[in-house]
Amino acid sequence: MSIIELRENIHRFVDKADHRVLEAIYAIIEEEENTIPSSPEWFYEELNQRRTRHRNGQSKSYSWEQIKEGLNDL
Repeated sequence: MSIIELRENIHRFVDKADHRVLEAIYAIIEEEENTIPSSPEWFYEELNQRRTRHRNGQSKSYSWEQIKEGLNDL
């Protein structure tokens, strides 16, 4: 079954479901949203490494004006 078919079937089911079933579905969704990070852990690790390099003067920084000038040169 394709993702589109799954979504359509779930929508039809939810439209007909009673209160008890809707609460159960909501509990599953809520648990999933609380356990799945919005970004993978490696992303946050990379951000921390970049921030550390920036604070130690090991990476280049640009002002907003420099960025706009660079974009205008394109």
